[in-house]
Amino acid sequence: MAPGPATRSALRDFLESESAGGMLLILAAALAMIVANSPLGALYHDAVHAVTGPILTDKLGPMTVHLWINDGLMAIFFLLVGLEIKREFVDGRLASWDRRRLPMIAAAAGMAVPAILYMLFAGSEPGLAQGWAIPAATDIAFAIGVLALLGKRAPTSLKLFLVTVAIVDDMGAVAIIALFYTAKIDLAALAAAAALLALMFALNRAGVKRLTVYLLVFALLWYAMLLSGVHATIAGVLAAMAIPFEATPGAPDSAASPLHRLEHALHPWVAFAIVPLFGFANAGVDIGGLTADQIFAPLPLGVAAGLFLGKQIGIFGSVWLSVRFGIAGRLRGATWLQVYGVALLCGIGFTMSLFIGGLAFPGNALLVEEAKIGILMGSLVAALAGFAVLRFAPPHPSHAAIEADSDAEIDGDGDVRDTSETKGAVPV
Repeated sequence: MAPGPATRSALRDFLESESAGGMLLILAAALAMIVANSPLGALYHDAVHAVTGPILTDKLGPMTVHLWINDGLMAIFFLLVGLEIKREFVDGRLASWDRRRLPMIAAAAGMAVPAILYMLFAGSEPGLAQGWAIPAATDIAFAIGVLALLGKRAPTSLKLFLVTVAIVDDMGAVAIIALFYTAKIDLAALAAAAALLALMFALNRAGVKRLTVYLLVFALLWYAMLLSGVHATIAGVLAAMAIPFEATPGAPDSAASPLHRLEHALHPWVAFAIVPLFGFANAGVDIGGLTADQIFAPLPLGVAAGLFLGKQIGIFGSVWLSVRFGIAGRLRGATWLQVYGVALLCGIGFTMSLFIGGLAFPGNALLVEEAKIGILMGSLVAALAGFAVLRFAPPHPSHAAIEADSDAEIDGDGDVRDTSETKGAVPV
């Protein structure tokens, strides 16, 4: 079935929804901070941790609003992450090794260096070593939201590089959660989860394309994972791998592809509801009584240093070395200063960092709050520094015409094209 004329590419929808959603996330986080430090602070914390029931697993106890958001709604977020990963690797910007090489190197270095810096600052302190992965993640919505504030000053090649690095980064974060932040395993529940996942792949092989069938099995898979001890949100990524996909190389997405349909349907809910709600429920840190000793304690300092210093060193350093030694080519239409600005923006950890912070110190509210302080400090400084560098960096000569052309837009393959009737395509 050929796509109709109204079919849009998932990449273009992704960039647009992530830009607006990222700005909404920024507002939600700011609102949470304001409310938590106002006379409504007690009401905010009571509402977030209000017990709603039922008891789905003895490990978690009665479900609260916070648990429903972090263990329930975030599974849908991870489902969307999985769909994006599958699309990009099968039929997108990561479909060939030539395109994968640079973002994979950058993402790997951008996870390893922050973890090393964290361990240097906090690893020797008793009980803090398990927080090593907190600064390793990049918040794609937040970072794209900051990029959106720059308009066409940010070349499309930078936006796509940021997206692909963040997608590979998400893969690493998912693997870290599954391998290092898993509680005691319930083998019977894990076997049930494996059987449900096998059923989804069997439905795919049998040609079943009804999304309702896959979503029902996904709900059961989520519950089995919740019982198994592996974090329930991993069910989202696993389920995404089984959703049927129809490749459309060089064209907008196929309306007959269940993966494309589900991705388009989930994007607005995740970008405009789930992620901002997560940010609001997790970013409310009471900073009224904070002292300098608390702010510069090993845990928040290690997290902040990992995000702000580790990300820029790892990502920019690996990109420069890759180009220097001929492993990968330079980004088209972007200067080295602009690449450095994007490396700074990758230090915005926020959503994934907050998520991992809660997993790293379960049951220890004090350490979770300290981790949040470090995440907020590192992310804020990275956002401001990255925005400033990109705002004042001179554009690449080949990008100057695009910056001044109001008719240029992103096409289905991620390049920039001119939409006026009289001009031809303008590559970035």
